[in-house]
Amino acid sequence: MRHEAIYQTHPKVVSIDDKEGAFDKDGNSITIDETKVAEELKKLQAEYDSKQYQRDRATSYPKIREQLDLLYHDMTAGKGDKTGEWYKTVNKVKTDNPKPE
Repeated sequence: MRHEAIYQTHPKVVSIDDKEGAFDKDGNSITIDETKVAEELKKLQAEYDSKQYQRDRATSYPKIREQLDLLYHDMTAGKGDKTGEWYKTVNKVKTDNPKPE
């Protein structure tokens, strides 16, 4: 995440070596403003943290093939609404991992 913060705050940086520093397209060393990087890191971390529910949902949903099978059986049974198993399954994941307001 630190590299991303450097790229965001120092647009001339094209490469970063953790031991040697940051460099422009010509290989010239660029001095990093650590205050700017720290501020950007806070923003990036807050954005990452705000999307935890997405990561939790992604690991909780059934695989696509399983979801398609549920949908097929729901449609065959005429349950294309909130009574179908696909809807119940997906709704439980969303309910268990709510999107923050």
